[in-house]
Amino acid sequence: MTELKFRAAKIEDLAAIVAMLADDILGKDREDSSTPPNPRYVSALQAIIADPNQMQVVAELNGELVGTMQLSFIPGIARMGAWRGQIEGVRTRAGHRGAGIGQAMFEWAIEECRQRGCSLVQLTTDKDRPDAHRFYEKLGFVATHLGYKLKLGA
Repeated sequence: MTELKFRAAKIEDLAAIVAMLADDILGKDREDSSTPPNPRYVSALQAIIADPNQMQVVAELNGELVGTMQLSFIPGIARMGAWRGQIEGVRTRAGHRGAGIGQAMFEWAIEECRQRGCSLVQLTTDKDRPDAHRFYEKLGFVATHLGYKLKLGA
């Protein structure tokens, strides 16, 4: 990798972000990669940009967007007022997978959480992603909890 850089996403990055989310066995049925981006994506990214405890991150390699993830910084009373870093929606662009970009993204995100004073970093992952599970375990994550989700519609 010549020049991998990380930065907060901008509205003009949205089409590339959604394309990465949609280019996935699970995302292909739940994302809308039409252009221009669906207004719901625009609203969501605007909300993320406006919230100091949220960050949509993009990874750029020689000026090309090759990865994305969302970081959330969550204050809590539990664990003596600990802050948690939550990593979600991690994707590496097709054609760049297996080149170490995902690992670099996680190393950057973990350091960002450290800099923000987080006591732990957490993520959720779909049960149907065994390759991702192995990747997270290789990075030192431990599957200590069982997660549940309740769909509320749109």
